[in-house]
Amino acid sequence: MLGVRAVIAESFERIHRSNLVGMGVVPLQFHAGESAHSLGLTGEEVYDIAGLIDGLKANFAGNKDLAVTATRADGTVVKFHVVCRIDTPQEVLYYLNGGILPYVLRQLLGKA
Repeated sequence: MLGVRAVIAESFERIHRSNLVGMGVVPLQFHAGESAHSLGLTGEEVYDIAGLIDGLKANFAGNKDLAVTATRADGTVVKFHVVCRIDTPQEVLYYLNGGILPYVLRQLLGKA
């Protein structure tokens, strides 16, 4: 995945969403009516996702909404919110371990 840590999309097929989590990539979903196009995003921005790790540690108790700040090369900033699509407690464990493979290896070694 060449360093990809998150994917932001309008929607996910179930299998694609779970495959991302299994590879240690967080799937994030735009709110209804928003898209990369409507926000003027090109994918070349630097993205900061606030609250992800704290939300994961709390198993997103009651709220999966995260604030995203996208900074363009010229310094302009676009702020918006997304929904984290790590949907189960088991997926939280996979993500926190860097994906399914590192999770399973840690289980086998008795270190998880």
